[in-house]
Amino acid sequence: MSNGVKNYLFSGIRPTGELHIGNYFGAIVNWIKLKDKYNCIYCVVDYHAITTPFDPKKLKEVILETAALYVACGIDPEKSILFRQSDIKEHTELAWILGCLTSFGDLKRMTQFKEKSLEHPEAINAGLFNYPVLMAADILLYKALYVPVGQDQIQHVELARTIARIFNKKFGFYFPEPQVVLSEGAKIMSLTNPEKKMSKSATDENSYISLDEKEKDIYKKLAKAVTDPARKRRNDPGNPDKCNIFKLHQLVSSGKEIGYINLECRRAGIGCLDCKKILANNLIKVLKPIQENKNKLLKNPKKLEKILEKGAKKAHKIAQKTMTEVKEKIGLKL
Repeated sequence: MSNGVKNYLFSGIRPTGELHIGNYFGAIVNWIKLKDKYNCIYCVVDYHAITTPFDPKKLKEVILETAALYVACGIDPEKSILFRQSDIKEHTELAWILGCLTSFGDLKRMTQFKEKSLEHPEAINAGLFNYPVLMAADILLYKALYVPVGQDQIQHVELARTIARIFNKKFGFYFPEPQVVLSEGAKIMSLTNPEKKMSKSATDENSYISLDEKEKDIYKKLAKAVTDPARKRRNDPGNPDKCNIFKLHQLVSSGKEIGYINLECRRAGIGCLDCKKILANNLIKVLKPIQENKNKLLKNPKKLEKILEKGAKKAHKIAQKTMTEVKEKIGLKL
């Protein structure tokens, strides 16, 4: 921030699958904290959603559900710009220009392209290969200086920085190089495989807890969740530092509860199932108001559409100015 003017911050979530506690604690909670510090722009990145197999009949519904969850979780559309990516044509327009400056080699090195290709070998397409350029366009279109993302997206923000540097060198300085903003809960791990990040595209539904999860299913999923490998029996002492469940406790449980679990786990005074019940109760307390707020919003889809339309108007003013200036820079417009 300089001269009292707030810098822009941009981030978005793909409207695919279900948003889960990893999305919430790894991204959205951090976004809410940043609203007074930056001019925040949050986007439902629906163009990114079509890079992997999708159902066109459900896509609009999922987009609205994602927007509803943004608001239900605490994103205030009066203090932040919230919109749908496909409502702003400048995203894809800038992506084409930036794609002409991005090397094939840089895109080939993107880890997520390799991972998604393995997940969907039947649908490896050019959009999936090029989507890091669209992500760079999403960020640079608003000259966002800060980008709150999870660990798995750092590589893409680094590519955006590289693209900005190439553009500035070739056409004169224009784009600031965006910086990553990581939250404490930036990487929430899978319940069934703590070596992997919690993912909404996972085929195993027991690996994540969605923001819409029913209470009984929260208990069931946590009961099956992997804990400290040293605790094979109830009387085995454990190490909470090596337990994925304990990491979740640190996000939702009270300091007193965390201290109790830390001590009792080490001396085998508490069983893993008892520990999971405490976590389940605390997760339910966090998720219940979010679910109630989301359901209330979805009962009035016209209100949601108005929120997205209002956000799109604000975003378009910025995007239109950027594209006019970019075209002038590269010689497409006098």
